[in-house]
Amino acid sequence: MLDKVKGIVIRTQDYGETNKIVTIYSANAGKVSAVARGAKKPKSRMAAVTQPFIYGEFMAYLSSGLGTIQQAEVIHSFREIRQDIFKTAYASYILELTDKLVENRQGNAFLFQQLYLTLEWIAAGKDMAVPIMMYELKLYAVSGFAPVVHHCVSCESKQFPFAFSIAEGGLLCPKCRYKDPHAIGLPDAVAKLLHLFTKADLKRVGQISVKPDNLNRLRMLLDAYYDQYGGYFLKTKRFLNQLDKLK
Repeated sequence: MLDKVKGIVIRTQDYGETNKIVTIYSANAGKVSAVARGAKKPKSRMAAVTQPFIYGEFMAYLSSGLGTIQQAEVIHSFREIRQDIFKTAYASYILELTDKLVENRQGNAFLFQQLYLTLEWIAAGKDMAVPIMMYELKLYAVSGFAPVVHHCVSCESKQFPFAFSIAEGGLLCPKCRYKDPHAIGLPDAVAKLLHLFTKADLKRVGQISVKPDNLNRLRMLLDAYYDQYGGYFLKTKRFLNQLDKLK
C-alpha cells in the first residue's frame, strides 16, 4: 500500500551508484527510511527533494524494513539554512541528534512540531541558543533520559537554591546537595530556566530573555549531561564547536 508521509529529511546515505537512502521524520509515521531511486542523478526529480532540511510530502511504500519512495514534492526547502555555514551547522546538529535519539516508527506530533519550529528559528537567522536548548531537553524527555528539573531529584523538594547534579540526574535542593560533592550551584534564574525550557512550547521562545552568562551556564550543563547519558558520539557537535571557536 502506498503511504503519504509529510516530514523532514533528517539524513541521507548513498545507496549504489545512483540511489539514496532517505531518512524522514514525520509527525504521524515517526522516523522512517526509504530508497529514493535515481536521487543522485543531477536531473532527477528526486534530487532536490531528498536533501537534508527539506520538509516535503513523500509517497512511498513503507514496509517493516527499507521502503521505497515513488514520488515527492517540496513543501518548504529551508534554503536559508543551506546557504549559510553556521545555520547549516546548527541545523545539522539537531537533525543528527534527532536521528540518534528517536526510535523508528514512533510518531510524536508535538516533537515534530518542535523540530520544525527550531528549523524555522535557525532559518530566520535569529539567536539560536535558546530554541536549540529547548528542543534538546524535549528530545531527551522523549528518549527517556531527561534531567529532573522541576523539583529535587532526591526528595522532590522545591526549595531554592538548587544545584545541578549530573551524577544524580537533575536538581538537588540544599538538604540533598551532600549527595553529590560535584553538583554545580545554580542561580535561581538558571534553575527556573531549566524548568521553563523543558516544559514551554517553542512558540513562546520569542518571549524568553536570557542573560549571556546564564546561556553559557546552561550550554555547559546540557553538554556535560549529554556526554554522561546521551550514549552517541555526534560528528556535527564537534564541527559546531570548531565553528564557535572561529566566531
